Amino acid sequence: MTKKRILITGAAGFLGSHLCDKFIKEGMHVIGMDNLITGDLKNIQHLFKLENFEFYHCDVSKFIHVPGKLDYILNFASPASPIDYLKIPIQTLKVGSLGTHNCLGLALAKKARILVASTSEVYGDPLVHPQNEEYWGNVNPVGPRGVYDEAKRFQEAITTAYHTFHGLETRIVRIFNTYGPRMRLNDGRALPAFIGQALRGEDLTVFGDGSQTRSFCYVDDLVEGIYRLLLSDYAMPVNIGNPDQITLKEFAEEIIRLTGTKQKIVYKPLPQDDPKQRQPDITKAKEILGWKPKVSRAEGLKITYEYFRSLPKEDLFKLPKEFESKR
Repeated sequence: MTKKRILITGAAGFLGSHLCDKFIKEGMHVIGMDNLITGDLKNIQHLFKLENFEFYHCDVSKFIHVPGKLDYILNFASPASPIDYLKIPIQTLKVGSLGTHNCLGLALAKKARILVASTSEVYGDPLVHPQNEEYWGNVNPVGPRGVYDEAKRFQEAITTAYHTFHGLETRIVRIFNTYGPRMRLNDGRALPAFIGQALRGEDLTVFGDGSQTRSFCYVDDLVEGIYRLLLSDYAMPVNIGNPDQITLKEFAEEIIRLTGTKQKIVYKPLPQDDPKQRQPDITKAKEILGWKPKVSRAEGLKITYEYFRSLPKEDLFKLPKEFESKR
């Protein structure tokens, strides 16, 4: 039987690399694609020896060509952390718009089913809690986070338009905070920032008073949810995340206990438009996909901490890489 062929854009990123692993494990031929502006080939180097994996160094915002048939496309090409999209705002908007348009056009030409990676950031600083898929969000389009939030909102809109106008098979996943091995220590998000500070012997920085909440989902759980959504018959957005929320102050205290460090928590002003609450309503995922997270935060954090602790010492002190292109 001919293997199913799947294109995964953003393949060298944190989530993309785990998705490559998953679909190879499920017996598919995986074509990875990444321009490596935030991704890292180290995340997928273990796959290069496999005959069921191939890689294209390509910017999906410009052009996509993949020879042969495609059964599925996973579009995960986008910066995903504030430290990235604040440095490359134009590229963030282009990959969410032009890049998504190119992926949808390829899916249409190949008659492939496409799943696009949206985000809980489409809800902005939410006025509804927990956030369900029917909530339209509270987003500042001209604030610093607008380049990411609106790129993702446009991505959902054009994906839905291709579904309704062209009859394209589309899936939309709204991803909440996810963590696990292969995260970048310097990507600016709370979990790697806290662990990195602890490992360097620095005080842990909490923005605001620490009362804002986050809900952290272990990467294996997220990947399973995405896999089930891709193979489902549901075309509207679905939240995938862990509803077990925690305040950032409590989370910093958890990291201090986990790492056994003696640092204290220091407080800095809250960035503009930083969401005060983030918790997914996963009723749809449970009912439609039969999915719910299985890995507890304690278990997932232990695995993630061991991963970060195993990194070369120089990685702990590596500053975020600068991006050459400002286009």
